[in-house]
Amino acid sequence: MALSPLKSPESPRAVKVTRVIGPSKTYEIFGPPYEVGGVIDGSAAIRQFIRKAIATARSRFMIYNSQYGCEIADLIGQDTPMELLQAEVPRIIREALIYDDRINNVSNFVLGRAGDQLSVSFDVTTSEGVIKEGVVI
Repeated sequence: MALSPLKSPESPRAVKVTRVIGPSKTYEIFGPPYEVGGVIDGSAAIRQFIRKAIATARSRFMIYNSQYGCEIADLIGQDTPMELLQAEVPRIIREALIYDDRINNVSNFVLGRAGDQLSVSFDVTTSEGVIKEGVVI
């Protein structure tokens, strides 16, 4: 009787696990006024996740876990220099999106400022391809 958890010396010590990304079906949200519509999947569901994750303040709503949301609301209303925005906004948006299994990379940030509005455009590399997205803060 062997004390090893392995069945025999020939059995493998490691098992390769392949990651399977499941369907991303979700309800479509129209807005404003925000209403729930049909069911969406694929790049439309990812695009909705991107917009909703950036618009939701992180750690303010108990319904979401600590990974969901964005800290961009902390920059709103402050007289922040453009150099600091160019450093912080990409990091904040990347941290809000990258934990999702469907998103591989967030890159190519372009920031523009007009008065008190900040427009941000970026590319999101996903399992469905590259999505060009933009938000106005």
